[in-house]
Amino acid sequence: MGKINGRDIVIKVSDVTICYDDLGESTTPVIFIHGFPFDKSSWKPQMDFLSKQYRVIAYDIRGFGKSTSGSEEADISLFADDLLLFMDLLEIQKAIICGLSMGGYIVLNAVSRYPDRFSAMILSDTQCIADTNEVKEKRKQSIDKINGGGLVEYVDGFVNAIFYKDTIAQRKELVDEIRNVILATEPLIITSALTALARRWETCSALPAITIPCLILCGSDDKITPPEQAEYMKVHIADSVLHLINNSAHMSNLENPTEFNRYLKDFLSGIQNI
Repeated sequence: MGKINGRDIVIKVSDVTICYDDLGESTTPVIFIHGFPFDKSSWKPQMDFLSKQYRVIAYDIRGFGKSTSGSEEADISLFADDLLLFMDLLEIQKAIICGLSMGGYIVLNAVSRYPDRFSAMILSDTQCIADTNEVKEKRKQSIDKINGGGLVEYVDGFVNAIFYKDTIAQRKELVDEIRNVILATEPLIITSALTALARRWETCSALPAITIPCLILCGSDDKITPPEQAEYMKVHIADSVLHLINNSAHMSNLENPTEFNRYLKDFLSGIQNI
């Protein structure tokens, strides 16, 4: 298919239709993968900022946003396979890949299995560990709550957990925007993704094998994937760079986009042949 510039482009990938934005020009594209349970719109500040200089792509993971869900059971490896098929269809041999939270799990999964397809990686507000039994139990309780008709209650609690206290107090429009994105997602997609998150395997053991440039970003007040997890990845990925994003929690790219974008651009500027 090659390159088509624009927003809300659709393409058939395996058994699903993936919706994506493809903006700007550069030899090696930067592909952004959103977190759970958001959509590609969560990368708008980065897409707008970088598209003046780079080719940037953001897509909706199957089931989220405007992408269809298909019939296969949700799984991080399935999401990573979708990414590779997506790249193949767009005739992208190598990409710089950036993922936040669940998007980071997909990045780590994909890079560990298909290392030759990526020239650099950005891990944002994510971690390499698998769920503990305690976290798995919390996910099960969330699934039960949603299945019992408590989606709104679940989303309200989730939104309060992912944002920095000042963001909640002072940026109601942003918080409401993310809340509405989640509420627009089918409950079955949310519960299926929660199951996939609980089932994922650890990727910490794969970190020493990563040899491509790696930038790690994390909100200074992230309680979901805390800075100590980012520090662990920094220690175990050779020559990786870590920056904490001030006045941010789990949504650091939206809460402090100026600082986030600066680190992102500095990292990309240092990569050859982009």
